[in-house]
Amino acid sequence: MTPLKAEDAPSPAPAPSPPPAAQRRRRTARIRACLRHIVLIAFGLVMVYPLLWMIASSVKPDALIFREPSLLPTQTDFGHYADGWNALSHPFGVYLLNSAIVVLGALLGNLVSCSMAAYAFARLKFRGRAFFFGMMMLTLMVPIYVLIIPQYVMFSEIGWVNTFLPLIVPKFLATDAFFIFLMVQFFRGLPTELDEAAKIDGAGYWRIYFRILLPISLPALATTAIFTFIWTWNDFLSQLIYLTRPELQTAPVALRNYVDATSGASWGSLFAMSVVTLIPVFIVFLVGQRYLVKGIATTGMK
Repeated sequence: MTPLKAEDAPSPAPAPSPPPAAQRRRRTARIRACLRHIVLIAFGLVMVYPLLWMIASSVKPDALIFREPSLLPTQTDFGHYADGWNALSHPFGVYLLNSAIVVLGALLGNLVSCSMAAYAFARLKFRGRAFFFGMMMLTLMVPIYVLIIPQYVMFSEIGWVNTFLPLIVPKFLATDAFFIFLMVQFFRGLPTELDEAAKIDGAGYWRIYFRILLPISLPALATTAIFTFIWTWNDFLSQLIYLTRPELQTAPVALRNYVDATSGASWGSLFAMSVVTLIPVFIVFLVGQRYLVKGIATTGMK
């Protein structure tokens, strides 16, 4: 046989073009994806705009804060940060330290008490468990404004007003039902074979709790820690009621002192210290974002 030459070899068949209907579907899917991203970006800019405006206003002169609506200031004045830090009766670092003390106490209290209560509701069998769990869930519907007056009277009678105790001690008594429910959902998703295997090895309830369940509950614990930090750090009403002495005030309460209806307001210093107050929240959220998403997803609260 005579070998085929290169020019005599059969050319490959052209790939069949997709049908017009498939092309239209792909084009429609791309257009929908672009429109969805455009809408999400627009909503994101609307949500972020107040934060960007506050940051821009913190470096503007006071006379231009409300006269110049643009985010790019024509004049800058970084002295608001130095002035705001020392504008009150105490340096602003004192108020940040007070907030840190309250947050760390509330954080430790919620992690210990809520995890123990959730372990009891999720893994232990005792009489009235469903009833007490339902009563605990009912407390989520009670607004704080109903409880704040009797709580203040009680703490005033025992001399806890103007101390950090009313803001920290209740956290060690599992008063945040939301975090108990969150961890109950997580514990219920863990296989019961872990408890049974530990009991066969001679472990009791406390050892199962500390050595078995807690080490694998990092997502739920991290979610509780992040939410507790953000909510306690930004809390204003409770800290305003219980902390009236200037040296005990926290950062949210101290920010109120920059606005005075009688002598005017130092808006530049207020915005500058607001930016400083938000920095710890951003750091905590960025560091724990992965655990936060994982914790919410594994507890079924999507």
